[in-house]
Amino acid sequence: MNTADGKNLIGEFHHPSLVIDDVEVLKTLPPPQFNQGFAEIIKHAIIADAEMFEALKVARASGLRRASETHALQSLIKRNIEIKSKIVAKDERDQTGERAILNFGHTIGHAIERAGDYRKFLHGEAVSLGIVAACVISIKKARLSPSERDAILDLLRQFNLPTQLPKVFPRKKIIETLKFDKKFEGGNVRFVVTPRIGSAQLTTNVTMQDIREAIDEL
Repeated sequence: MNTADGKNLIGEFHHPSLVIDDVEVLKTLPPPQFNQGFAEIIKHAIIADAEMFEALKVARASGLRRASETHALQSLIKRNIEIKSKIVAKDERDQTGERAILNFGHTIGHAIERAGDYRKFLHGEAVSLGIVAACVISIKKARLSPSERDAILDLLRQFNLPTQLPKVFPRKKIIETLKFDKKFEGGNVRFVVTPRIGSAQLTTNVTMQDIREAIDEL
């Protein structure tokens, strides 16, 4: 839940009565709004579906907006719903840590959104930057290969998502904002890393210095 102090600060568990994904409505969005949704799709591929990651390599956001590709977009949305629902079902109330892997890229992504006063980046754009930072940390803490890191960055760029912060951006404010994140419990960092495309895990061995270094590389 969002508050005046930031996004995703309060959690509430409530099952919706109905969820509608209208592909034709999605296609009416401006390109930046449409493209930002692929940050979540790419995230799902990184944490749970290496096959989908490979399939995305031959896709383009502009192509998926065409009428002829409606079925392809429907199938992609359906697959992502399946991935998220399967993960949530295992840990509905976020108690075992299994559900936390959905936060891959979001810890730093949310901090970037807040540091930019929610005006500099759309949510998906901030998550894209958070994914890049999470990959830097994953190389150090989960043995993600540099080649897979490069493949992830290439895919983000393919969907016109940012992989670097502007030179003039309050990076220090990103660090200051992290203390508001719900994944920082009792001063301890709970961070999601990926050892390889198609897999992710929650770890507590990531330090604030690791995060600072990752942000410096953005």
